[in-house]
Amino acid sequence: MTPTASMFRIRTPLRLAEDEAQVWQADLDALARSETQWLNLLSRDEQDRAGRFRFPIHRQRFTAGRGLLRTLLGSYLNIDPREVIFRYSEKDKPRLADLFAKSSLQFNLSHSDNVILLGFTLGRDIGVDVEKLRVNFNVLEIAERFFSESERNALAALPLSQHHQAFFNCWTRKEAFVKAVGEGLSLPLDQFDVSLAPGQSAELLATRPDPGEAARWSLWALDAGPGCAAAVVVRGSNLRILTAPVLSIMEHGL
Repeated sequence: MTPTASMFRIRTPLRLAEDEAQVWQADLDALARSETQWLNLLSRDEQDRAGRFRFPIHRQRFTAGRGLLRTLLGSYLNIDPREVIFRYSEKDKPRLADLFAKSSLQFNLSHSDNVILLGFTLGRDIGVDVEKLRVNFNVLEIAERFFSESERNALAALPLSQHHQAFFNCWTRKEAFVKAVGEGLSLPLDQFDVSLAPGQSAELLATRPDPGEAARWSLWALDAGPGCAAAVVVRGSNLRILTAPVLSIMEHGL
């Protein structure tokens, strides 16, 4: 069954506990088949932005992703998706406007090609990142520019067959942490260490200059499907991570 916007209905408000993070995953190309329905959920400025994309596939993915974000936020806030108001950072990342600040709802999203992840928490900073794996670049050369010494050494020690998976494990975990910490804070990627070896548990291993910072965050690797690497970082410990594909909502009508 092909998922479409008309099938996407959340019959009851979504609920979040303070000790959990919820992460949703969707295939933007499947959702984009109902582009007009998603477009009707967007604000005028979002519709204008969608219209500026040069290629239809990019416009369709943006429209579906922003429509999905509004639908989920609307359910968490128990309002019509079209009533959600955003404010934007200097890097054009959306945040809830002050009108909804009292809800303490935090969110972050990431997409790579057709895959989108959307993470939500209550009162906790969150960052998510997903990347489609690519093999047409020099792993060690890029790692030399962006990874810490410890990460570079760990990567170089792995078999060549694991280099690209390990690189994207590291990259997504680092990006998720930077996004969770916040864009207003300048955080060089070589100032903290994450685990990266395939099969190794996802961990924030060390932070500099404050070594105690690492213990203030939780890091998980996410299964975003074959050929993907993904991660989520949330401020705090003893947290639960709940994941669900959007298709499950469509099929079961939560």
